[in-house]
Amino acid sequence: MVYTRSSALFAEAEQVIPGGVNSPVRAFKAVGGTPIFVKEAQGAYLIDEDGNRFIDYINSWGPMILGHAHQPVVDAVIEKTKLGTSFGTPTAIETEIAALAVAMVPNIDKIRFVNSGTEACMSAVRLARGYTKKEKIIKFAGCYHGHSDSFLIQAGSGAVTFGTPNSPGVTKGTAQDTLLAKYNDIANVTEIVEANKGQIACIILEPVAGNMGCIPPSASFLQDLRALCSAHNILLIFDEVMTGFRLAKGGAQERFGVQADIVCFGKVIGGGLPVGAFAARKEIMDYLAPIGPVYQAGTLSGNPLAMAAGLAMLNELNSDAELFNRLDEKTEYLHKGIAKVLTDHKIVHTINRTGSMISVHFSDIPVVDFETAALGNNNIFKAFFHGMLEQGVYIAPSAFETWFISDALSYADLDATINAVNSVAKSLYA
Repeated sequence: MVYTRSSALFAEAEQVIPGGVNSPVRAFKAVGGTPIFVKEAQGAYLIDEDGNRFIDYINSWGPMILGHAHQPVVDAVIEKTKLGTSFGTPTAIETEIAALAVAMVPNIDKIRFVNSGTEACMSAVRLARGYTKKEKIIKFAGCYHGHSDSFLIQAGSGAVTFGTPNSPGVTKGTAQDTLLAKYNDIANVTEIVEANKGQIACIILEPVAGNMGCIPPSASFLQDLRALCSAHNILLIFDEVMTGFRLAKGGAQERFGVQADIVCFGKVIGGGLPVGAFAARKEIMDYLAPIGPVYQAGTLSGNPLAMAAGLAMLNELNSDAELFNRLDEKTEYLHKGIAKVLTDHKIVHTINRTGSMISVHFSDIPVVDFETAALGNNNIFKAFFHGMLEQGVYIAPSAFETWFISDALSYADLDATINAVNSVAKSLYA
């Protein structure tokens, strides 16, 4: 494929935007080469500025669960735009989408809308600290909760030590309140809790990790976390920015039968527009201003265009009884097809899948946490990524990102993807 226009646009962007992108992973630094610039998208496909068409497995990093430019969502935004784009006042549609979200998700009574997943997770942690009157938090290596200072932490020197900043601009003082645990290792989490008794406000995690590739929770990990948090008066926060309204109508809480204390949302809940949200039981949410002492605010929170897109999306998900079964079946079909091809070509791999999230790790060991994810062969992944791109299939430009399946993908698209894997697999050892 030819990427002349994309290359020119990237060169122009680099002059006025740091790195040429407004979010780092888009720059292709992990895989090399020049990022493609997308001009339009429809259903399961992206069209770039050079006119190349790609089967899309990024889906705007998750929101496009029904495909791009889904008509009910587009229509809702257009009609709402005609009435004005922002007012800075309460609107009826905010209550409408809030009531629907509360009805769809287990164990939440109230929800507050913000503008991004980062903002949702940041606000949830502040709420947890204010509600519990404790300051330390536990997060997991490899789980990403946005770029708030509290989350940009790398490992300390031992299992129960404090983390240290992994980005300039994050203070050591902030890092000292964040403790880093190993995903899928309840013994490690327990050790940290025991070493910091009475000091931990919350444990936050992606119930299915999506930022070290797709990594599902082990058999009892979420249940064990729930029990540990209950025993120590720690709030359990599920970052469902990826999994919310994607793994089931009620997200990971419904799929795994585990109740979190606070749940964060993004991506799907905005129908493709910038929306985040956090929700909890009444007694926790009522700790927020203006009725409680924990302050949180946002000029564009509850923006009518974003609320219109989100409401249209949730209505679609709520009315389609077979949607999540279809998504699971399509993802399983893709999984089996790719696994067969890679096995036939004797390419070492591990494929992880939960619902409509899937990733291919070029590793011969089970991928259960950040350490095992990091053992994958990144050189093979780079060749695989660019090979798939040349075959007209757009996957995440990083080995540490999940693929997202949309309902717009047909079985013909899935077969084309599997055939593309076959072509790339042949070339890897040509």
